[in-house]
Amino acid sequence: MRVMKWSMIALAVAASTSQLAIASSQDESKGFVEDSQLGVKLRNLYFSRDFRNNEGGQSRAAEWGQGFIGTFESGFTQGTVGVGFDAIGLLGLKLDGGKGTSGTGLFPTGSDGASQDSFSEGHGAVKARISNTTLKYGGQFTSLPVFATDDSRLLPEVAEGFMLTSKEINGLELNAGHFTRLNAQAQSYKDSIGGRNSDTGRKNPGLTEANVFGGTYSITEGLSTSLYYSRVEDHFRKFYGNVNWALPISDNQGLVFDFNIYDTKSIGENRTGAYVTKADGTSKLDNIAASLSGAYNIGAHTFTLAYQKVTGDGDYAYGIDGGGTVFLANSIARSDFNAEDEKSWQARYDLNFAEFGIPGLTFMTRYARGTGATTRTTDNGKEWERDIDVKYVMQEGPAKDLSFRVRQATYRSSDGVYYGSSSIDELRLIVEYPLSIL
Repeated sequence: MRVMKWSMIALAVAASTSQLAIASSQDESKGFVEDSQLGVKLRNLYFSRDFRNNEGGQSRAAEWGQGFIGTFESGFTQGTVGVGFDAIGLLGLKLDGGKGTSGTGLFPTGSDGASQDSFSEGHGAVKARISNTTLKYGGQFTSLPVFATDDSRLLPEVAEGFMLTSKEINGLELNAGHFTRLNAQAQSYKDSIGGRNSDTGRKNPGLTEANVFGGTYSITEGLSTSLYYSRVEDHFRKFYGNVNWALPISDNQGLVFDFNIYDTKSIGENRTGAYVTKADGTSKLDNIAASLSGAYNIGAHTFTLAYQKVTGDGDYAYGIDGGGTVFLANSIARSDFNAEDEKSWQARYDLNFAEFGIPGLTFMTRYARGTGATTRTTDNGKEWERDIDVKYVMQEGPAKDLSFRVRQATYRSSDGVYYGSSSIDELRLIVEYPLSIL
């Protein structure tokens, strides 16, 4: 993987010799207060799972909650070096859900298995900017392919640490980060993500140190590439690469190809480890996970096909580096199709009703199937998933941007491919309303 690191350097050098620096964002700063933004996203979420073949275990999990996601982003003070402050405030309230139906991941649970009635947390971050380069320290959301916080439940994950983002060259974005804490979506205390050691079964401490760097370069208007590296102490190191190519055919037709690849290897104490322990008792990660998707768009319709494969030792592991750190085509509603040796394909259809006079209404359905997975019971594990997603966003009026969404997923596997998961039917009903206060 040295080639990837040298390619990143060569890419930056090439970009610097062929592109002029873009206008300075700091020069255009209006001030700390003048550029400030304050907003609250209201999220109402009902989440249910029916477990189909979970003999002797829980037959159903269902909970309903109301989330408040408050964010404040100040502007930057004027001058050569601008400074500012950001804040995040999160509050989750349980509206329904008893002890026997907990376990959806919406709320913290106690030792008796019952979920809490409410939970909250707050974070602050200071930031500084020179030209088009920003350094931020504190609590923040991240979206890097090797360190991405998850926002798929009632409240999002929050990472704590440093993040440097530079956009000094047109088309090139460089990132570097150092993170020391990560809060889970259903917890309010720091370092709440850790999991259990695959070898010992003991609970691991939370994130202690993660270092990431890389960047994305837009070669042309429709062609971009990304290269990233991360090192999560005592867990694993990762390399990530991406190529995305959007190819217009006509005014209402186009193709989009997207290639993603991860190279993961255990380091240090191997606190994550492979899901399946080898015959010699080891559970080291040393694998490559890659996916390729192609989408054809014509008017309101988009048709997508994708293929994904995991080779080497262990599954593609993530979570300690953020629940969103899985930029693979077949990572969908329930399964990631990321088991050891697994090969999977996906067919997807999207429909945008704006073409038929109903702007804001979208529909999606997809089917994915995986085979050849190594599990604790077989070396040819199989799984499949079918998803349906319907969303409507209000386009105007006092309720503009209010959205209603229905997500349904059907997952089946008799081999426990997805970390021993049973077959399930899943339903999510989501209502969101973003309020802009400043």
